[in-house]
Amino acid sequence: MARPLLGPYDLDDVVRSAAAARFVCLGEASHGSHEFYRWRALLSRRLIEEHGFTWIGVEGDWPDCWRINRWVRGQADQELDARELLAGFSRWPTWMWANVEVAGFLEWLRQWNLALPEGQRTGFYGLDVYSLWDSLRVIFAWLHANAREAVPAALRAWQCFAPFGEDPQRYAWNTRLVPQSCEADVLALLAEVRRQTFAKMQDDPAAFDVAQNAIIAANAERYYRIMVRGDRQSWNIRDQHMSDTIDRIADRHGHHSKGLIWAHNTHVGDARATDMEHAGMVNIGQLMRQRHPGTVFLVGFATFAGTVMAAEAWGRPGKTMLLPPAQAGSHEYLLNQALDAPSSLLFGASRPGEWPDVWLGHRAIGVVYNPEREGGNYVPTELRQRYDALLWFPRTVALHPLHPEYLPGEPELETEPTGF
Repeated sequence: MARPLLGPYDLDDVVRSAAAARFVCLGEASHGSHEFYRWRALLSRRLIEEHGFTWIGVEGDWPDCWRINRWVRGQADQELDARELLAGFSRWPTWMWANVEVAGFLEWLRQWNLALPEGQRTGFYGLDVYSLWDSLRVIFAWLHANAREAVPAALRAWQCFAPFGEDPQRYAWNTRLVPQSCEADVLALLAEVRRQTFAKMQDDPAAFDVAQNAIIAANAERYYRIMVRGDRQSWNIRDQHMSDTIDRIADRHGHHSKGLIWAHNTHVGDARATDMEHAGMVNIGQLMRQRHPGTVFLVGFATFAGTVMAAEAWGRPGKTMLLPPAQAGSHEYLLNQALDAPSSLLFGASRPGEWPDVWLGHRAIGVVYNPEREGGNYVPTELRQRYDALLWFPRTVALHPLHPEYLPGEPELETEPTGF
């Protein structure tokens, strides 16, 4: 069933269907399209305002998003506006979160929160595993202030990583050449942080923050070691980490809390309805459906043509690129023939031979994109099984970064399939 999308209240059908879920996952077919960010924000706003959703977890770094969380809750950096706050995002690609579209949503969220009691305010959290060194700095500072007897454990982990100059690839390649790693040190640090924070996490936000950073340090170390071996298990480590983080956030907000997850379609759409399953890969959408049956609602996004913000290679500045018309025979190609305006689609019960039940290519664009190699950007997909709903935009335009890319060194490499 397709409905035209002209304004926020055209989302009524999707909002009603998602309202009863505890976890609503909202995707994007690229990390650089204005319409995906704008409509994801509009849908999130309605679910927060009308149906009591009280936290958002995004495909971003925990330390950066923790600063946003404190700002939108009125707890820190209140002299800054959203654009100034997002200027602190420095890890490539900064345009994913430091953009006009996100800034506008965060300004609204802060104003919404400040009109509510502290316990009813909506949080904003990062789910990703990349922030190894930033997380170690947070751990060190917290232990120094709260548990000095545990500082030696942090020092051992820090000193193990120090020779690699905060370059995760250098560390990971070294472990491939020499059978020695920092695994034991970060696991010992995780155990010590858990011991120090176990009794405090529920009531003390700073203790919850440092405990999450310790988990990130341990999982990041494992992620980088496996990634350089070309093992696709690194994808699973990352999505299992993000799914586990979602569960920790949900538990902290209470067993009846409801949350929103913002991530790429390749993380949000159930992997079992794609060829990822045949490669032994899982993702957030699959894991959340398996862990919380009947309480998860997945929304994908798609477009036919336009422009997109992306980079030509890892670590290169983002730029506006032409997004060519989708390939013939893809889901996007058929959608464009049937729907010539932005629309929402709800997938109900399956009927034999219907288009959403046919395996076709579904376009997915990562932060690196080459329009001339478009054929590699399609994930074989059965749409009805992958999502509960789809937001469709025949034409999209590139989102609007807040500042030029600052490139101090090599960025972390991302795992397939969003890297392509």
